[in-house]
Amino acid sequence: MRYFIKLAYNGTNYHGWQSQPNASSIQETLNKAVSVVLNSEVNLMGAGRTDTGVHAKEMYAHFDFETQLESQNLIHKLNSYLPKDIVVYDIIPVQDEAHARFDATKRTYEYHINTFKDAFLQDLSWYFHQKLDIDLMNEASKLLFDHTDFQCFSKVNTDVNTFDCTIFEAHWQQENNKLIFTISANRFLRNMVRAIVGTLVNVGLHKITLEDFNEIIKSKNRDKAGFSVPAHGLYLTKIDYEYL
Repeated sequence: MRYFIKLAYNGTNYHGWQSQPNASSIQETLNKAVSVVLNSEVNLMGAGRTDTGVHAKEMYAHFDFETQLESQNLIHKLNSYLPKDIVVYDIIPVQDEAHARFDATKRTYEYHINTFKDAFLQDLSWYFHQKLDIDLMNEASKLLFDHTDFQCFSKVNTDVNTFDCTIFEAHWQQENNKLIFTISANRFLRNMVRAIVGTLVNVGLHKITLEDFNEIIKSKNRDKAGFSVPAHGLYLTKIDYEYL
């Protein structure tokens, strides 16, 4: 039987989702926990790969197990075993062909900036004190809807077949001393959100114009786009499936 596992994590102490030699990852930690609790080797397939230091308020992965599981009991055991920065919310039986990565129809990310130094947010939000023009950044965000090829925001050495993404939502909001950028799309390229935010920050600083921002996207050239903002301000917040 196939199961989806719904979880969240603080990515500060991990080298991203993906298992890798000589580095602690979310996938490896979760594989070990599920295998120990079920007394059987289990390998989870995640809905995506978050980079080192990136957080997830909602992440899904799937695994197979030969017998029916009692979800609530398993959730309790896993949360007792897992470290304090990973939490399991649900375990959901699904069809045998269901796939956590390929069946996702939309993914949503948030990027958090705090404009005043906060001792409690140092690993959870990027501190940036310079004044930003949020209205102009929102105007620039709307330009993302006019495009599908986002090669200019992608990591250069990547093995994807296409740089096309469909963006459904992109906007900034301000809550006291915090700025939050929300973006959702059918798929994201490696480093894409952090590069978009860095380029929008340049818009907000009046370093580039709306026309410049549009031309950067059309150029398909990563060198023309802005810097990648730090990973610790980035959160995967929602993954949508047609059957969940």
